[in-house]
Parts: sequence; structure tokens; C-alpha cells
Amino acid sequence: MKIYNLFPRLAGHFDNWQPHLSRAARMGFDWVFINPIQQTGRSGSLYSIADYYAIDKSFLSPTAAIQPEAQLRAIVAEAERLGLSMMIDLVINHCALDSELVERHPDWFVREGGKVAHPFCVEPDGTKVVWYDLARFDHQHSRDREGLLNYCVDLVEHLLGLGFRGFRCDAAYQIPTTVWRPLIQRVRSRCPDCVFVAETLGCTPEQTRATASAGFDAIFNSSKWWDFESPWLLEQYELTRKVAPSISFPESHDTERLFSESGGNPNAMQRQYLFAALFSTSVMIPIGFEYGFQHRLDVVNTRPEHWETPKLDLTDFITRINAIKDQHRVFRSEGPIRLLDHSNPAVLLLHKGVTRGKGEALLALNKDPWNRQHLHVDDLYRHLRTPGPLRDVSLEWPMDYLPTPFEFELAPGMGRILVAEGAKSRAT
Repeated sequence: MKIYNLFPRLAGHFDNWQPHLSRAARMGFDWVFINPIQQTGRSGSLYSIADYYAIDKSFLSPTAAIQPEAQLRAIVAEAERLGLSMMIDLVINHCALDSELVERHPDWFVREGGKVAHPFCVEPDGTKVVWYDLARFDHQHSRDREGLLNYCVDLVEHLLGLGFRGFRCDAAYQIPTTVWRPLIQRVRSRCPDCVFVAETLGCTPEQTRATASAGFDAIFNSSKWWDFESPWLLEQYELTRKVAPSISFPESHDTERLFSESGGNPNAMQRQYLFAALFSTSVMIPIGFEYGFQHRLDVVNTRPEHWETPKLDLTDFITRINAIKDQHRVFRSEGPIRLLDHSNPAVLLLHKGVTRGKGEALLALNKDPWNRQHLHVDDLYRHLRTPGPLRDVSLEWPMDYLPTPFEFELAPGMGRILVAEGAKSRAT
């Protein structure tokens, strides 16, 4: 999947979404993910849902003559016309504290000291962050677990009826696999092609493996935070790649904007998207990444008037990288990845294979987005698992012939993409 996150608070009314869908399709994305659009509680957070079956008024056109659900179906139909499948957040770990569900179904919620409990997370520095506007569902110990599960299944089927074909399952690892497994199985018995993606950031690889084993089609990986040399990313990747394929992203609605983090460096933007797109099976960007937006997306306060003047235009670059991903199977699968030794520590040299069949690739990436770096490799072909022709499909100055030894001056943040599709990988 190549996923474009259309953040609804920035996009505004449904009748303003078409240009964003068209741009996503032109860049070669095939999925559009939208954050929750249901009616929010008093806090106004997209993830504080008060009514799962009502659409928040902030996304409805004030002049439209058709009903809310018809407005949504119209924009989903437009996405499909453009070749885009629609994915929506499935938020069933919690709901708004002021949702009627809290009063109607008190047994569905975790209680602490007689009061409804709030979900929380623990930051890397040990700080506990509590969301006081949310009520936490008790999927594990509720006296009415079956009733809560039935409600969740009915909700998914309702969203399928509106035209959605995929679900990003928010905080998936906080919900037991004994809930996800029957939910996914029951939904798939009626809609075999629907897609479930587990949001697993912040949990351990073991938790990720356990969650993914419930039947999820994909998980999110942590490649955004990799320094291009520490072993942890490849160790995590190896632990999970045989359980479920993963999705990389250079930034998300939960992170700061990369353009701001990188000091406004377009080379860093290109480097990170190239790596994210080619590292794992799937890739995702949020709206505005392609234009170097600087302001972080906010689930409460972002509004359409916060649309920024583009600082750069990466649409052509992203389109061409997406085309490379489409054309070469090794970049559309979760295969073994290993770091390769060479003389310049400022350059990443990485080998990726496929689990079965043909295809492997070498990726050389200048980690330094500010300075040129020299790459020297005595023999590129010795890094291939099986003999075969190696082809340069890089965006800039692809070489018709790859000499031995191989020398190249990498521009800041530049990547060289070399593929060997005739080789049949022995990796497992």
C-alpha cells in the first residue's frame, strides 16, 4: 500500500477534498487514510468520539442539499474513481468521556475507584500522559464482552457500508488479540478483501508480533526514528516481518513536521521519503509533507485556514519513487535486510532481498543531508546472494554500466538504487 493521510481537520468540508484526492492519485498513491470523522465529544479531539454513527458537522458542507452520509459516500466514490481505496481510523480502545455509551453501557468501561478510567501512555522519559477527555473500553474484563464486541463489529460493517475498504486500528496493541481475532474473522466472512492495519507504535516487538498475529494485514514500523546505523531497527524488523508486512513513514500526524525537524532541508526530506518507500512493503505520508509544511497537525485545533504556503514541491520526486516501488517486487515485500560494510560511515549501504522468488536490491544512501559523500565499493556483485545483472534505477544520473570497483560522489541526502531482478533469492 502507498498511503496518503488526508487529515480531515486541515482538509475541511468534504466538498473541498477532491483536489487533495487528485494530487494523491497523481503521485501514485493507491490508498487514502483519513483520521476519525465521527461526531466528537466536548474536547473536540478527532479521537474523542461521542457518536460513532454521526458525522461531525465540521466536515459537512453547509450548502449541500444531500444528507451527511450521502456527502461522505460522494467523496468516497470520487476517490474510487481516481483509483484510490479509502481507509479510516477505527477507534475502539476508548470513546469520548461524554459519549452516551458511558451511561447506556456502564459495564463496557474500565473502572478505577468507582469512576470511568482514562487511557494513558508512558513517554520514553517515563512521563505518564493521561487523556482525561476519554473513557477506556474494558475489552478484557467487561461483564458484557460479547455485547461490546458485537457493537464493534456492527460499527465496522457500518463503515464498510459507507464505502471504506480499510481500517487503521488505533492503539491496536492495547486491545486483546482475543477481541481482534473474532472481530476480523467475522468482518472478513462478509468482506474478504477489507484491510486491517494495526497501529503498534510505542509497544515492544513482542507486543507487535502478538497483535499482528490476530489477523492484521500490516503494522507500522519505527523507521522514521532510525539513525541509519544502530542495530535496533533491523532487529525489530526481523522479529516482525514474517508475521505481518509493515508501513514506513517519514512523518505522521503524531509527529513534528520533518521540514521543521531538519532545519528546512529539502535533501533530508527526499532522503527520508526514499528510504521509507523502499525499506518496507508499504509507505505513508500525511498531507502537506510533499510541500514542506512546518506546522504539526493537531487533532483539536488544526483548521483549513492553517494550509501553508508551500516551501518546496516534492510531488514529482514522490511520484517517481512510488513508480520505482511499483516496478520492482523487492520494494513491495518484506524481505531480509542487512547492512553492508564499506569505508565511509556517512553512507548507508544496505541489501534487501525477497523471501521467495526473484529479486534483490542494493541501496546506497548519503546519510548527510548537507554535504557530499564519496562511496567506494570494491565489488558490488559480491554482495548479491545469487549471480545476476545489477541495474541502476536511481532517479538522478542512472548508470548504464556499473564498474568494479564502483565509485560515486553522492550529493547531500542522495540515494542510489540498484536492483537485480534476475536473481532468485535464497533468503528465508
